[in-house]
Amino acid sequence: MLAKRIIPCLDIKEGRVVKGVKFLGLKDAGDPVEVALAYDQQGADELVFLDITASFEKRKTLLELVEKIARNIFMPFTVGGGIGGLEDIRNLLNAGADKVSINTAAVKCPELVAEASAKFGSQCIVAAIDAKKASEGWQVYINGGRTPVDLDAITWSKQVARLGAGEILLTSMDYDGTKDGYDLELTKRIVAGVNIPVIASGGAGRLEHFYTVLNEAGADAALAASLFHYREYTVKQVKEYLKQKGVSVRL
Repeated sequence: MLAKRIIPCLDIKEGRVVKGVKFLGLKDAGDPVEVALAYDQQGADELVFLDITASFEKRKTLLELVEKIARNIFMPFTVGGGIGGLEDIRNLLNAGADKVSINTAAVKCPELVAEASAKFGSQCIVAAIDAKKASEGWQVYINGGRTPVDLDAITWSKQVARLGAGEILLTSMDYDGTKDGYDLELTKRIVAGVNIPVIASGGAGRLEHFYTVLNEAGADAALAASLFHYREYTVKQVKEYLKQKGVSVRL
């Protein structure tokens, strides 16, 4: 049985870690390098870095900051934001990222997922899906949650899996930052529809939230930000709780 992963996330704006609720009301949460180093020392399985305004501002991800973080940590490192093509992916991997997370560019040009997976290996390509409940199903959003598109999240998840993505980073915009728990229904539906790992994101507030999304919804990993940034729990505390509950984790 593969160990479940606990993944802190750094949402980056203007070179600082920020966090909001439902993608709004962003507040400063620290220096990215210092925060990344703390999570490495806490035993996080991976780190996700999302330059959340890069696509909307039509600019590239902050490569120097990516390089600086990569030099200071020893855990797998996923970077997303502002990716427009294969050259951007190559630059991020050369800067020290182990994986790249693609959302806006994948929606605008699905072939990029297939091309990137073929060139760099599917293990490097993470399809990020930001989804919000709609009248029927869940709607996909791009540009850091600013722009809705005519795509159903479950249908889109199956498509990116077929195209060669090695993993899905699924964020519920309805639950993001609320600390009310993950969107279990959405996560279950995505997990059931694809044969690649799914990282659940959006809503972690209590220890039991990690257990339910990993155990009941079947996510392969749980991502959290606020709860770690503001030191309500450490990564180690979450893992120790999960281990006590019989969940396979790396301690």
